[in-house]
Amino acid sequence: MGRIHVAVREEPLSCDAALAFLDDPSHGAVCTFVGRVRNTNLSRPVEGVGYDAFDALATRILAAIAEEIHRRWGDELDVWLEHVKGELPVGGVSVVVAVASGHRAESFAACRHAIEEIKRRVPVWKEEHYADAESAWIAGRSLRL
Repeated sequence: MGRIHVAVREEPLSCDAALAFLDDPSHGAVCTFVGRVRNTNLSRPVEGVGYDAFDALATRILAAIAEEIHRRWGDELDVWLEHVKGELPVGGVSVVVAVASGHRAESFAACRHAIEEIKRRVPVWKEEHYADAESAWIAGRSLRL
């Protein structure tokens, strides 16, 4: 059975930790997605982003997404899903998604599914901080599942 790691963290996220977790000689493919803070949004210069989360629910939904991956692409896949909580500068890593499988097709599909579902369902909110000293919470989706 594949392994699952999910977390909402206030510490910096680590791609190296994800790759170490996924290290298994039965996996011929590892697909990763790393979300980073951009320096602009809608033509406004961004200096950083603050993330807030409903930790317990976010962790539960991350686990549900990982379990969906097992059901859909096979329970031998290893899955790593982490989202940051707190303040990040431009270039900071906000989310790490990594999936390992025997073959690339499953890894690519599962990784894409994971990040799309994280963006759609996980209760994490983003407040952008702009160069003009203004800040704005970014509109998200309803918590309705």
